[in-house]
Amino acid sequence: MGLQSCTFKLSPFSILNLPTALNRLSYRFHHLHCRRQPPHLVRALSSAATAASPQPPTAASPEDSKVVKAAQWKAAIDFKWIRDNKEAVAANIKTRNSNANLQFVLELYDKLLTLQKEVERLRAERNVVANKMKAKLEPSERQKLIEEGKNLKDVLVTLEEDLLKLTDELQQEAQCVPNMTHPDVPVGGEDCSTVRKVVGKPREFGFAIKDHVQLGKDLDILDFDAASEVSGSKFYYLKNEAVLLEMGLVNWAVSEVMKRGFTPLTTPEIVRSSIVEKCGFQPRGSNTQVYSIEGSDQCLIGTAEIPVGGIHMDSILAEASLPLKYVAFSHCFRTEAGAAGTATRGLYRVHQFSKVEMFVLCRPEESDTFHEELISIEEDLFSSLGLHFKTLDMATEDLGAPAYRKFDVEAWMPGLGRYGEISSASNCTDYQSRRLGIRYRPELSASMPKKGKGSSGATQFVHTLNATACAVPRMLVCLLENYQQEDGTVVVPEPLRPFVGGLQVIDYKYR
Repeated sequence: MGLQSCTFKLSPFSILNLPTALNRLSYRFHHLHCRRQPPHLVRALSSAATAASPQPPTAASPEDSKVVKAAQWKAAIDFKWIRDNKEAVAANIKTRNSNANLQFVLELYDKLLTLQKEVERLRAERNVVANKMKAKLEPSERQKLIEEGKNLKDVLVTLEEDLLKLTDELQQEAQCVPNMTHPDVPVGGEDCSTVRKVVGKPREFGFAIKDHVQLGKDLDILDFDAASEVSGSKFYYLKNEAVLLEMGLVNWAVSEVMKRGFTPLTTPEIVRSSIVEKCGFQPRGSNTQVYSIEGSDQCLIGTAEIPVGGIHMDSILAEASLPLKYVAFSHCFRTEAGAAGTATRGLYRVHQFSKVEMFVLCRPEESDTFHEELISIEEDLFSSLGLHFKTLDMATEDLGAPAYRKFDVEAWMPGLGRYGEISSASNCTDYQSRRLGIRYRPELSASMPKKGKGSSGATQFVHTLNATACAVPRMLVCLLENYQQEDGTVVVPEPLRPFVGGLQVIDYKYR
Protein backbone atom coordinates (compact mmCIF):
# COMPACT_ATOMS: atom_id res chain seq x y z
CA MET A 1 0.00 0.00 0.00
CA GLY A 2 1.54 3.31 -1.08
CA LEU A 3 1.56 6.45 1.05
CA GLN A 4 -1.03 8.23 -1.06
CA SER A 5 -3.58 5.51 -0.34
CA CYS A 6 -3.16 6.01 3.41
CA THR A 7 -5.08 8.61 5.41
CA PHE A 8 -3.18 10.73 7.95
CA LYS A 9 -5.22 13.18 9.99
CA LEU A 10 -4.44 15.46 12.87
CA SER A 11 -7.11 15.70 15.54
CA PRO A 12 -9.86 18.08 14.43
CA PHE A 13 -10.98 18.69 18.00
CA SER A 14 -7.81 19.72 19.79
CA ILE A 15 -4.64 21.67 19.14
CA LEU A 16 -1.91 19.08 18.96
CA ASN A 17 1.59 19.71 20.04
CA LEU A 18 3.52 19.59 16.74
CA PRO A 19 6.25 17.12 17.75
CA THR A 20 3.62 14.77 19.21
CA ALA A 21 1.52 15.03 16.08
CA LEU A 22 4.47 14.38 13.82
CA ASN A 23 5.61 11.46 15.94
CA ARG A 24 2.20 9.81 15.56
CA LEU A 25 2.10 10.51 11.84
CA SER A 26 5.66 9.34 11.37
CA TYR A 27 4.96 6.08 13.23
CA ARG A 28 1.92 5.33 11.07
CA PHE A 29 3.87 6.24 7.96
CA HIS A 30 6.68 3.86 8.94
CA HIS A 31 4.31 1.07 9.89
CA LEU A 32 2.16 1.26 6.76
CA HIS A 33 4.73 2.21 4.17
CA CYS A 34 8.39 2.10 5.13
CA ARG A 35 8.38 -1.41 6.58
CA ARG A 36 7.82 -2.79 3.09
CA GLN A 37 10.70 -0.94 1.50
CA PRO A 38 14.15 -2.53 1.11
CA PRO A 39 17.08 -0.64 2.57
CA HIS A 40 18.00 1.90 -0.08
CA LEU A 41 20.74 3.98 1.44
CA VAL A 42 24.39 3.03 1.18
CA ARG A 43 26.85 5.33 2.89
CA ALA A 44 29.76 6.13 0.60
CA LEU A 45 33.31 6.94 1.54
CA SER A 46 33.92 10.66 1.37
CA SER A 47 36.51 10.08 -1.35
CA ALA A 48 33.87 8.47 -3.55
CA ALA A 49 31.57 11.40 -3.04
CA THR A 50 34.19 13.84 -4.30
CA ALA A 51 35.84 11.81 -7.02
CA ALA A 52 34.78 14.12 -9.82
CA SER A 53 36.92 17.03 -8.62
CA PRO A 54 40.71 17.33 -8.57
CA GLN A 55 41.81 15.73 -5.31
CA PRO A 56 44.94 16.40 -3.29
CA PRO A 57 47.24 13.40 -3.62
CA THR A 58 47.10 10.82 -0.85
CA ALA A 59 50.11 10.79 1.41
CA ALA A 60 52.51 8.05 0.40
CA SER A 61 53.49 7.04 3.90
CA PRO A 62 52.08 7.19 7.46
CA GLU A 63 54.75 9.72 8.37
CA ASP A 64 53.66 12.11 5.64
CA SER A 65 49.95 11.68 6.44
CA LYS A 66 50.57 13.06 9.92
CA VAL A 67 51.93 16.27 8.44
CA VAL A 68 49.26 16.91 5.81
CA LYS A 69 45.98 18.33 7.13
CA ALA A 70 42.66 17.83 5.41
CA ALA A 71 41.09 20.73 3.51
CA GLN A 72 37.98 22.30 4.99
CA TRP A 73 35.76 20.49 2.48
CA LYS A 74 36.04 19.19 -1.04
CA ALA A 75 33.12 19.64 -3.40
CA ALA A 76 32.74 17.63 -6.59
CA ILE A 77 32.49 20.77 -8.69
CA ASP A 78 33.17 19.97 -12.34
CA PHE A 79 36.01 22.41 -12.91
CA LYS A 80 36.93 20.82 -16.22
CA TRP A 81 33.40 21.49 -17.51
CA ILE A 82 33.60 25.08 -16.28
CA ARG A 83 36.93 25.54 -18.08
CA ASP A 84 35.68 23.92 -21.28
CA ASN A 85 32.53 26.07 -21.24
CA LYS A 86 33.97 29.27 -19.81
CA GLU A 87 32.19 31.54 -22.32
CA ALA A 88 28.77 30.17 -21.36
CA VAL A 89 29.65 30.29 -17.66
CA ALA A 90 30.87 33.90 -17.99
CA ALA A 91 27.66 34.91 -19.77
CA ASN A 92 25.60 33.22 -17.06
CA ILE A 93 27.50 35.08 -14.33
CA LYS A 94 26.81 38.36 -16.14
CA THR A 95 23.07 37.80 -16.64
CA ARG A 96 22.72 36.87 -12.95
CA ASN A 97 24.65 39.97 -11.91
CA SER A 98 26.88 37.69 -9.84
CA ASN A 99 30.14 38.80 -8.21
CA ALA A 100 31.86 35.49 -9.03
CA ASN A 101 35.41 35.87 -10.37
CA LEU A 102 35.54 33.20 -13.07
CA GLN A 103 39.00 34.16 -14.30
CA PHE A 104 40.45 33.73 -10.83
CA VAL A 105 38.74 30.36 -10.43
CA LEU A 106 40.24 29.13 -13.70
CA GLU A 107 43.68 30.43 -12.74
CA LEU A 108 43.50 28.57 -9.43
CA TYR A 109 42.36 25.42 -11.25
CA ASP A 110 45.32 25.59 -13.66
CA LYS A 111 47.71 26.08 -10.75
CA LEU A 112 46.14 23.12 -9.00
CA LEU A 113 46.62 20.85 -12.00
CA THR A 114 50.25 21.96 -12.40
CA LEU A 115 50.99 21.41 -8.72
CA GLN A 116 49.30 18.00 -8.78
CA LYS A 117 51.51 16.90 -11.66
CA GLU A 118 54.63 18.05 -9.84
CA VAL A 119 53.62 16.19 -6.67
CA GLU A 120 52.93 13.04 -8.68
CA ARG A 121 56.32 13.33 -10.41
CA LEU A 122 58.17 13.68 -7.12
CA ARG A 123 56.29 10.76 -5.62
CA ALA A 124 57.27 8.63 -8.55
CA GLU A 125 60.92 9.63 -8.02
CA ARG A 126 60.68 8.78 -4.33
CA ASN A 127 59.25 5.37 -5.19
CA VAL A 128 62.18 4.75 -7.52
CA VAL A 129 64.60 5.64 -4.73
CA ALA A 130 62.75 3.36 -2.30
CA ASN A 131 62.93 0.44 -4.77
CA LYS A 132 66.66 0.97 -5.29
CA MET A 133 67.25 0.71 -1.55
CA LYS A 134 65.80 -2.81 -1.52
CA ALA A 135 68.86 -4.06 -3.39
CA LYS A 136 72.28 -4.87 -1.89
CA LEU A 137 74.22 -1.60 -1.90
CA GLU A 138 77.56 -0.21 -0.80
CA PRO A 139 77.22 1.88 2.39
CA SER A 140 78.18 5.07 0.57
CA GLU A 141 75.63 4.44 -2.18
CA ARG A 142 72.90 3.62 0.39
CA GLN A 143 73.68 6.81 2.30
CA LYS A 144 73.40 8.78 -0.94
CA LEU A 145 69.94 7.28 -1.60
CA ILE A 146 68.87 7.99 1.99
CA GLU A 147 69.79 11.66 1.56
CA GLU A 148 68.00 11.82 -1.80
CA GLY A 149 64.87 10.24 -0.28
CA LYS A 150 64.94 12.66 2.64
CA ASN A 151 65.22 15.66 0.32
CA LEU A 152 62.33 14.38 -1.80
CA LYS A 153 60.24 13.86 1.33
CA ASP A 154 60.89 17.41 2.60
CA VAL A 155 59.95 18.92 -0.76
CA LEU A 156 56.84 16.73 -0.98
CA VAL A 157 55.62 17.74 2.48
CA THR A 158 55.84 21.41 1.50
CA LEU A 159 54.15 20.89 -1.85
CA GLU A 160 51.38 18.75 -0.37
CA GLU A 161 50.60 21.47 2.17
CA ASP A 162 50.55 24.02 -0.65
CA LEU A 163 48.25 21.71 -2.61
CA LEU A 164 45.77 21.45 0.22
CA LYS A 165 45.75 25.21 0.73
CA LEU A 166 45.26 25.75 -3.01
CA THR A 167 42.47 23.18 -3.12
CA ASP A 168 40.68 24.89 -0.24
CA GLU A 169 41.11 28.33 -1.85
CA LEU A 170 39.73 27.01 -5.15
CA GLN A 171 36.71 25.45 -3.45
CA GLN A 172 35.96 28.62 -1.49
CA GLU A 173 36.28 30.85 -4.57
CA ALA A 174 34.18 28.49 -6.69
CA GLN A 175 31.29 28.75 -4.23
CA CYS A 176 30.48 32.12 -5.78
CA VAL A 177 30.01 30.67 -9.26
CA PRO A 178 26.21 30.31 -9.68
CA ASN A 179 24.32 27.42 -11.19
CA MET A 180 23.58 27.56 -14.89
CA THR A 181 20.18 28.99 -15.78
CA HIS A 182 17.12 27.44 -17.44
CA PRO A 183 16.84 28.83 -21.00
CA ASP A 184 13.26 30.06 -20.38
CA VAL A 185 14.17 32.21 -17.38
CA PRO A 186 13.67 35.93 -18.17
CA VAL A 187 16.86 38.00 -18.13
CA GLY A 188 17.15 41.00 -15.85
CA GLY A 189 16.13 42.22 -12.42
CA GLU A 190 13.04 41.36 -10.39
CA ASP A 191 10.88 43.68 -12.50
CA CYS A 192 11.62 41.47 -15.51
CA SER A 193 10.04 38.43 -13.89
CA THR A 194 7.06 37.08 -15.82
CA VAL A 195 3.62 36.14 -14.48
CA ARG A 196 2.81 32.45 -14.91
CA LYS A 197 -0.57 32.40 -13.26
CA VAL A 198 -3.05 34.61 -11.39
CA VAL A 199 -5.50 33.08 -8.90
CA GLY A 200 -8.54 34.92 -7.56
CA LYS A 201 -9.14 38.66 -7.24
CA PRO A 202 -8.42 41.18 -4.49
CA ARG A 203 -11.20 41.29 -1.95
CA GLU A 204 -13.31 44.44 -2.05
CA PHE A 205 -13.89 46.01 1.34
CA GLY A 206 -16.78 48.32 2.13
CA PHE A 207 -15.02 49.77 5.15
CA ALA A 208 -11.68 51.25 6.18
CA ILE A 209 -9.28 48.33 6.51
CA LYS A 210 -6.44 47.81 8.97
CA ASP A 211 -3.08 46.18 8.48
CA HIS A 212 -2.10 43.09 10.46
CA VAL A 213 -0.08 45.13 12.95
CA GLN A 214 -3.15 47.13 14.02
CA LEU A 215 -5.39 44.06 13.92
CA GLY A 216 -2.92 42.13 16.06
CA LYS A 217 -2.79 44.92 18.63
CA ASP A 218 -6.56 45.43 18.73
CA LEU A 219 -7.30 41.71 19.08
CA ASP A 220 -4.44 41.16 21.55
CA ILE A 221 -2.77 38.46 19.45
CA LEU A 222 0.52 40.17 18.46
CA ASP A 223 3.02 42.10 20.57
CA PHE A 224 5.92 43.76 18.78
CA ASP A 225 6.73 46.32 21.47
CA ALA A 226 7.54 43.82 24.21
CA ALA A 227 9.55 41.66 21.81
CA SER A 228 11.56 44.70 20.75
CA GLU A 229 12.46 45.37 24.38
CA VAL A 230 13.36 41.74 25.03
CA SER A 231 15.12 40.78 21.75
CA GLY A 232 15.38 43.83 19.48
CA SER A 233 13.63 44.91 16.30
CA LYS A 234 11.99 42.39 13.95
CA PHE A 235 11.00 40.02 16.75
CA TYR A 236 7.46 39.41 17.97
CA TYR A 237 5.27 37.62 20.46
CA LEU A 238 2.28 35.62 19.26
CA LYS A 239 -0.55 35.57 21.80
CA ASN A 240 -3.92 33.91 22.24
CA GLU A 241 -5.49 32.87 18.90
CA ALA A 242 -2.32 33.75 16.94
CA VAL A 243 -0.58 30.90 18.75
CA LEU A 244 -3.37 28.54 17.72
CA LEU A 245 -3.12 29.83 14.15
CA GLU A 246 0.62 29.19 13.99
CA MET A 247 0.26 25.63 15.28
CA GLY A 248 -2.78 25.08 13.07
CA LEU A 249 -1.03 26.36 9.94
CA VAL A 250 1.95 24.10 10.54
CA ASN A 251 -0.14 21.00 11.23
CA TRP A 252 -2.42 21.77 8.28
CA ALA A 253 0.49 22.26 5.87
CA VAL A 254 2.31 19.11 7.01
CA SER A 255 -0.89 17.07 6.81
CA GLU A 256 -1.79 18.33 3.32
CA VAL A 257 1.70 17.80 1.89
CA MET A 258 1.95 14.31 3.39
CA LYS A 259 -1.11 13.40 1.32
CA ARG A 260 1.10 14.00 -1.73
CA GLY A 261 3.58 11.35 -0.62
CA PHE A 262 6.05 13.42 1.39
CA THR A 263 7.85 12.07 4.47
CA PRO A 264 7.56 14.38 7.53
CA LEU A 265 10.70 15.61 9.28
CA THR A 266 11.74 17.92 12.05
CA THR A 267 15.33 19.06 11.62
CA PRO A 268 18.30 20.34 13.60
CA GLU A 269 18.25 24.12 13.64
CA ILE A 270 21.99 24.48 14.17
CA VAL A 271 24.24 23.12 11.42
CA ARG A 272 27.90 23.23 10.49
CA SER A 273 28.98 26.20 8.39
CA SER A 274 30.30 23.82 5.73
CA ILE A 275 26.79 22.42 5.19
CA VAL A 276 25.43 25.93 4.69
CA GLU A 277 28.18 26.55 2.14
CA LYS A 278 27.55 23.30 0.31
CA CYS A 279 23.88 24.23 -0.05
CA GLY A 280 24.98 27.40 -1.84
CA PHE A 281 24.79 30.03 0.89
CA GLN A 282 27.54 32.34 2.18
CA PRO A 283 27.55 32.23 6.00
CA ARG A 284 30.59 34.45 6.37
CA GLY A 285 30.04 36.77 3.39
CA SER A 286 29.07 40.44 3.49
CA ASN A 287 25.31 41.08 3.81
CA THR A 288 24.82 37.44 4.73
CA GLN A 289 21.39 36.32 5.90
CA VAL A 290 22.98 33.63 8.10
CA TYR A 291 23.53 33.90 11.84
CA SER A 292 26.92 32.38 12.66
CA ILE A 293 27.68 31.19 16.18
CA GLU A 294 30.78 32.93 17.48
CA GLY A 295 33.67 30.68 18.40
CA SER A 296 32.29 27.67 16.51
CA ASP A 297 31.89 26.31 12.99
CA GLN A 298 28.10 26.30 13.36
CA CYS A 299 25.22 28.47 12.13
CA LEU A 300 21.50 28.87 12.75
CA ILE A 301 19.51 27.69 9.75
CA GLY A 302 17.66 30.17 7.55
CA THR A 303 15.57 27.38 6.01
CA ALA A 304 15.04 23.65 6.55
CA GLU A 305 16.40 23.16 3.04
CA ILE A 306 19.88 23.16 4.58
CA PRO A 307 19.58 20.34 7.17
CA VAL A 308 17.31 18.31 4.88
CA GLY A 309 19.90 18.61 2.10
CA GLY A 310 22.53 17.35 4.52
CA ILE A 311 20.60 14.27 5.63
CA HIS A 312 21.91 12.26 2.65
CA MET A 313 25.32 13.93 2.41
CA ASP A 314 28.12 11.67 1.11
CA SER A 315 25.61 8.96 0.20
CA ILE A 316 24.87 6.73 -2.76
CA LEU A 317 21.14 6.12 -3.14
CA ALA A 318 19.52 3.24 -4.97
CA GLU A 319 17.65 4.41 -8.04
CA ALA A 320 14.56 2.54 -6.84
CA SER A 321 14.44 4.80 -3.77
CA LEU A 322 14.02 7.94 -5.88
CA PRO A 323 12.34 10.30 -5.68
CA LEU A 324 12.83 11.08 -2.00
CA LYS A 325 10.23 13.67 -0.95
CA TYR A 326 10.37 15.37 2.45
CA VAL A 327 8.21 17.92 4.22
CA ALA A 328 10.13 19.48 7.09
CA PHE A 329 9.08 21.72 9.95
CA SER A 330 11.67 24.02 11.52
CA HIS A 331 12.24 27.40 13.03
CA CYS A 332 14.29 29.66 10.78
CA PHE A 333 16.64 32.52 11.57
CA ARG A 334 17.71 35.30 9.19
CA THR A 335 19.70 38.47 9.77
CA GLU A 336 17.67 40.36 7.13
CA ALA A 337 20.69 42.57 6.57
CA GLY A 338 19.74 45.86 4.94
CA ALA A 339 15.98 45.30 5.35
CA ALA A 340 14.12 48.38 6.55
CA GLY A 341 11.13 50.58 5.83
CA THR A 342 7.38 50.13 5.57
CA ALA A 343 7.78 47.28 3.09
CA THR A 344 9.10 45.14 5.95
CA ARG A 345 6.56 46.28 8.55
CA GLY A 346 5.28 43.91 11.23
CA LEU A 347 5.46 40.20 10.51
CA TYR A 348 6.50 40.53 6.88
CA ARG A 349 10.27 40.42 7.49
CA VAL A 350 11.44 39.05 10.82
CA HIS A 351 14.52 37.43 12.32
CA GLN A 352 12.86 34.23 13.59
CA PHE A 353 9.89 32.31 12.22
CA SER A 354 8.32 28.89 11.76
CA LYS A 355 8.24 27.33 8.31
CA VAL A 356 7.16 24.13 6.57
CA GLU A 357 9.50 23.29 3.68
CA MET A 358 9.26 20.70 0.91
CA PHE A 359 12.44 19.08 -0.43
CA VAL A 360 12.87 16.58 -3.27
CA LEU A 361 15.81 14.46 -4.42
CA CYS A 362 15.24 12.91 -7.85
CA ARG A 363 16.82 11.69 -11.07
CA PRO A 364 18.10 14.51 -13.33
CA GLU A 365 15.55 13.92 -16.09
CA GLU A 366 12.70 14.32 -13.57
CA SER A 367 13.59 17.62 -11.90
CA ASP A 368 11.62 19.87 -14.26
CA THR A 369 8.53 17.72 -13.66
CA PHE A 370 8.94 17.85 -9.89
CA HIS A 371 9.46 21.60 -10.08
CA GLU A 372 6.02 21.89 -11.65
CA GLU A 373 4.61 19.54 -9.01
CA LEU A 374 5.99 21.65 -6.17
CA ILE A 375 4.56 24.92 -7.48
CA SER A 376 1.24 23.14 -8.10
CA ILE A 377 1.14 21.99 -4.46
CA GLU A 378 1.83 25.54 -3.28
CA GLU A 379 -0.91 26.94 -5.51
CA ASP A 380 -3.39 24.32 -4.27
CA LEU A 381 -2.59 25.13 -0.64
CA PHE A 382 -3.01 28.87 -1.04
CA SER A 383 -6.10 28.53 -3.23
CA SER A 384 -7.77 26.37 -0.57
CA LEU A 385 -7.37 29.26 1.90
CA GLY A 386 -9.08 31.63 -0.55
CA LEU A 387 -6.05 33.85 -1.11
CA HIS A 388 -5.55 36.02 -4.17
CA PHE A 389 -2.04 35.51 -5.54
CA LYS A 390 0.15 35.40 -8.62
CA THR A 391 2.89 32.97 -9.54
CA LEU A 392 6.05 34.41 -11.08
CA ASP A 393 8.90 32.96 -13.13
CA MET A 394 11.72 34.89 -11.47
CA ALA A 395 14.30 36.73 -13.57
CA THR A 396 18.00 35.87 -13.61
CA GLU A 397 19.15 38.55 -11.16
CA ASP A 398 16.66 37.35 -8.54
CA LEU A 399 17.90 33.74 -8.57
CA GLY A 400 20.07 32.60 -5.70
CA ALA A 401 23.33 30.89 -6.64
CA PRO A 402 21.93 27.32 -6.35
CA ALA A 403 18.74 27.89 -8.37
CA TYR A 404 18.50 26.81 -12.01
CA ARG A 405 14.96 28.20 -12.07
CA LYS A 406 12.71 29.68 -9.37
CA PHE A 407 8.97 30.26 -9.17
CA ASP A 408 7.70 32.72 -6.54
CA VAL A 409 4.17 33.08 -5.18
CA GLU A 410 3.13 36.61 -4.24
CA ALA A 411 -0.15 37.07 -2.37
CA TRP A 412 -2.24 40.21 -2.06
CA MET A 413 -1.91 41.83 1.38
CA PRO A 414 -4.61 44.50 1.52
CA GLY A 415 -3.49 46.08 4.78
CA LEU A 416 0.01 46.62 3.40
CA GLY A 417 -1.50 47.60 0.05
CA ARG A 418 0.72 45.38 -2.08
CA TYR A 419 1.66 41.88 -3.12
CA GLY A 420 4.15 40.11 -0.89
CA GLU A 421 6.15 36.94 -1.44
CA ILE A 422 4.77 34.04 0.58
CA SER A 423 6.51 31.13 -1.10
CA SER A 424 9.07 30.05 -3.67
CA ALA A 425 9.96 26.82 -5.45
CA SER A 426 13.45 26.26 -6.83
CA ASN A 427 15.06 23.62 -9.02
CA CYS A 428 18.74 23.47 -8.02
CA THR A 429 19.66 20.63 -10.43
CA ASP A 430 22.98 19.08 -9.27
CA TYR A 431 24.42 22.30 -7.81
CA GLN A 432 23.84 21.25 -4.19
CA SER A 433 24.18 17.49 -4.67
CA ARG A 434 27.70 17.89 -6.12
CA ARG A 435 28.81 19.87 -3.10
CA LEU A 436 26.99 17.59 -0.66
CA GLY A 437 28.15 14.40 -2.40
CA ILE A 438 24.67 12.93 -2.99
CA ARG A 439 24.60 10.38 -5.80
CA TYR A 440 22.42 7.54 -6.97
CA ARG A 441 23.33 4.33 -8.73
CA PRO A 442 21.24 3.72 -11.86
CA GLU A 443 19.91 0.22 -12.39
CA LEU A 444 20.84 -1.24 -15.76
CA SER A 445 17.92 -2.29 -17.93
CA ALA A 446 17.62 -5.86 -19.20
CA SER A 447 18.67 -4.77 -22.69
CA MET A 448 21.92 -3.22 -21.49
CA PRO A 449 24.99 -5.49 -21.33
CA LYS A 450 26.38 -6.14 -17.86
CA LYS A 451 30.04 -5.45 -17.20
CA GLY A 452 31.68 -7.65 -14.61
CA LYS A 453 29.76 -8.93 -11.62
CA GLY A 454 27.78 -5.77 -10.90
CA SER A 455 24.28 -5.11 -12.15
CA SER A 456 24.33 -1.33 -11.71
CA GLY A 457 25.77 1.56 -13.69
CA ALA A 458 28.13 4.33 -12.67
CA THR A 459 26.85 6.71 -10.02
CA GLN A 460 25.28 10.03 -10.96
CA PHE A 461 24.40 13.12 -8.97
CA VAL A 462 20.76 13.53 -7.98
CA HIS A 463 18.89 16.77 -8.57
CA THR A 464 17.52 18.67 -5.58
CA LEU A 465 14.47 20.94 -5.35
CA ASN A 466 12.94 22.95 -2.53
CA ALA A 467 9.68 24.81 -2.01
CA THR A 468 7.89 26.56 0.84
CA ALA A 469 4.59 25.02 1.91
CA CYS A 470 3.94 27.54 4.66
CA ALA A 471 6.01 30.44 6.03
CA VAL A 472 3.92 31.18 9.11
CA PRO A 473 4.39 34.95 9.66
CA ARG A 474 3.55 35.90 6.08
CA MET A 475 0.59 33.54 6.08
CA LEU A 476 -0.63 35.29 9.22
CA VAL A 477 -0.31 38.61 7.41
CA CYS A 478 -2.47 37.29 4.55
CA LEU A 479 -5.09 35.70 6.78
CA LEU A 480 -5.51 38.61 9.18
CA GLU A 481 -5.64 41.26 6.47
CA ASN A 482 -7.82 39.38 3.97
CA TYR A 483 -10.29 37.92 6.46
CA GLN A 484 -10.86 41.00 8.61
CA GLN A 485 -14.45 42.17 9.12
CA GLU A 486 -15.96 45.61 9.57
CA ASP A 487 -16.24 45.16 13.35
CA GLY A 488 -12.49 44.45 13.57
CA THR A 489 -12.76 40.70 14.10
CA VAL A 490 -11.09 38.15 11.82
CA VAL A 491 -12.70 35.05 10.32
CA VAL A 492 -10.67 31.81 10.34
CA PRO A 493 -10.74 30.07 6.91
CA GLU A 494 -12.68 26.81 7.00
CA PRO A 495 -9.75 24.49 6.07
CA LEU A 496 -7.86 25.65 9.18
CA ARG A 497 -10.71 25.31 11.68
CA PRO A 498 -10.19 21.58 12.40
CA PHE A 499 -6.56 22.42 13.25
CA VAL A 500 -7.38 25.28 15.66
CA GLY A 501 -9.91 23.53 17.84
CA GLY A 502 -12.89 24.60 15.74
CA LEU A 503 -12.18 28.33 16.18
CA GLN A 504 -14.24 30.31 13.64
CA VAL A 505 -13.66 33.96 14.54
CA ILE A 506 -10.88 35.84 16.33
CA ASP A 507 -12.72 38.30 18.53
CA TYR A 508 -11.85 41.15 20.87
CA LYS A 509 -10.72 40.24 24.37
CA TYR A 510 -12.06 43.50 25.73
CA ARG A 511 -14.82 45.73 24.42
